[in-house]
Amino acid sequence: MKTIKVYGPGCKRCAATEAMVKDAAAKLGIEVDVEKVTDAKSIAMAGVMSTPGLSVDGKLVHAGGLPDEAKLEGWLKS
Repeated sequence: MKTIKVYGPGCKRCAATEAMVKDAAAKLGIEVDVEKVTDAKSIAMAGVMSTPGLSVDGKLVHAGGLPDEAKLEGWLKS
C-alpha cells in the first residue's frame, strides 16, 4: 500500500489532485492511503511552496498545479 499526502488548503485543485490520485491508483490496481494535509505550517514544513503538493511514501514528488497523469502513474508504480 502506498501512502499519499495531498498538501493544500482545500481548494478545487487540491480536490482534483486527490481525485486524480485515486483514479490512477484504481486504474493501476494499486492500494493507496490518501491523506489531505491542510494545515499551513505542516504544508510549509513538508517543503511545499506552491499547492497542491503531493508526496508518495514520504517523498515530495510534486508541488504547484495539477500533476501530469503519466508522471502520477509513474510515481505510484515506483
